[in-house]
Amino acid sequence: MINRIVNQIPTPINAEPKHIQKNVNLEQRRQKSFAEILNDQLQTKELSFSAHALHRLEERNIYLNEEDKTRLENAVSKISQKGGKDSLIMMDNVAYVVNIPNRTVVTAMDNQNLKENIFTQIDSAMILEK
Repeated sequence: MINRIVNQIPTPINAEPKHIQKNVNLEQRRQKSFAEILNDQLQTKELSFSAHALHRLEERNIYLNEEDKTRLENAVSKISQKGGKDSLIMMDNVAYVVNIPNRTVVTAMDNQNLKENIFTQIDSAMILEK
């Protein structure tokens, strides 16, 4: 008889079954904003260079070392956080036009080729100093 009484003790109103509590924790983990998820994905993707950009780099004798690539990648991440789509990044007298969502360098111009050039279809610009 005592066993029956113990088994019939009602659970408190605010207590939820364990399977629901697990779902709540899962939901809390899923509640990252779209911007956070997108930013995480973008930061994990490495910066790439289009065939055109590679050709321009070679043609204009522009060489990037690992430090330069890291600086460029960091700039792309910052611009991405601000919502940039197509950006002009000036770094060490070289202009890079970068498609931010794809993290792809579209073209590059050295100081000689910058004169009297017009940049169109960009929505942001960043100037990097050493």
